[in-house]
Amino acid sequence: MQLIQAQRDALLKPLSTVVGIVERRHTLPILANILIRKEGNRVSFIATDLEVQITTHAEFGVGETIESLTVGARKLLDILRALPDTGEVRLSQTANKLTVQTGKSRFALQTLAAAEYPLVSQPDQYDASFAVQQKELKQLMSAVHFAMAQQDIRYYLNGMLLVLEPGKLHAVATDGHRLAHMTCSVEGIQTKHEVIVPRKTVLEMLRLLEDSDQIVTIDVTQGQIRFKFGDVELVSKLVEGKFPDYKRVIPSNYINYFDVPRELLLSSLQRAAILTSDKIRSVRVQLGANLMKISATNAEQEEAQEEIDIDYVHSALDVGFNVSYLLDFLANTKIETIRWSVSTDTNASALLTIPENDNFQYVVMPMRI
Repeated sequence: MQLIQAQRDALLKPLSTVVGIVERRHTLPILANILIRKEGNRVSFIATDLEVQITTHAEFGVGETIESLTVGARKLLDILRALPDTGEVRLSQTANKLTVQTGKSRFALQTLAAAEYPLVSQPDQYDASFAVQQKELKQLMSAVHFAMAQQDIRYYLNGMLLVLEPGKLHAVATDGHRLAHMTCSVEGIQTKHEVIVPRKTVLEMLRLLEDSDQIVTIDVTQGQIRFKFGDVELVSKLVEGKFPDYKRVIPSNYINYFDVPRELLLSSLQRAAILTSDKIRSVRVQLGANLMKISATNAEQEEAQEEIDIDYVHSALDVGFNVSYLLDFLANTKIETIRWSVSTDTNASALLTIPENDNFQYVVMPMRI
């Protein structure tokens, strides 16, 4: 029975959208599959890892029948990518096989029953719903995602905090050594909610979001968040736990600061980082009269030195930082100028912001050198 007929690229688009969350290693064989549902000409593609579920739709079903099956996600994707982009691709179901045909190429793939596919259950009603433009949500997540922890035993750090307030949406990420915070204006939020979105979900959203004015609808309830935009629906479980109070971490009393071109600072740190030790990626930052010195050494007694002219007339300062934390920030912040605020205490963190913009803060703890 023929299910789908479409151009190769038209078929690749929805499949590529959902296959990103399919784990290469899995405990259940069926989790290596995607669920394909056909209801008339409307076809749904669904993938899940039990924590995150992505659904997308397309209009290239054949006939009026209602059919469902699951098939190996990456095998199907690899086959479609390898096919020539001329002519139409036909997907047909026979017994427990899915046949892929185009021209003189034919592939038969094993299927598993759709009834066995473990879909993520969704509530009938969500506690909060609001909308934001794709480009705004992408900018918000991009500005802080790099500060998320990876496989930290403090599981609540392995994700991004979203704070919903009337008129505001905050995004916060920290790994305990640095913290990034960004906020944007939104409408439709009635009451305050705080949720921790898993790292994998954040990275998947950054892959899927586009720099467009298209609206993303965000629904939040206890233990779950849902993003809907275009033909895509992403449902994710939330991380349980108490996220650190980011407001206490962000300094509010720093009066000493200087502005520095982002590209200049980035390139200077990249060069200095070449001679840092593999394990201790530390650079030394010395501030003096209108001068910023950046230096690095390693176990072979090699040394790198960089100097940047800045407008700085405050107390001299000598402090060390993990250069990776600085580079992550500079690489993900696409602006011309950085404002670097400091305290006279060498044990105090540095505050990096955007001049004349209160919506973003990045805090980096110092390290001993």
